Amino acid sequence: MKAPKFWMVVPALLVAGAVGLAYAKLPAPPPVDPAKAAEAKAKAAEAAKKETEQLAKSQDRVVERYKKEKGIKAASAAPAAKKK
Repeated sequence: MKAPKFWMVVPALLVAGAVGLAYAKLPAPPPVDPAKAAEAKAKAAEAAKKETEQLAKSQDRVVERYKKEKGIKAASAAPAAKKK
């Protein structure tokens, strides 16, 4: 079956157009107020700190539960190093 050359070029043009749209330059973002940026950064840092503390607490709870279920006794202190 022989297709006219025009119909063979159409898919190539569609692909070229799609690639051109994909690589189109986006407009620049609006300018950011430095005070708002600093405030947002501080809030993000505080949230990360709280999240880290919550993670540590939950990990401690899991370790304690594991030790309790396995019957592992917690060592009260590390053995002292021998002095020469």
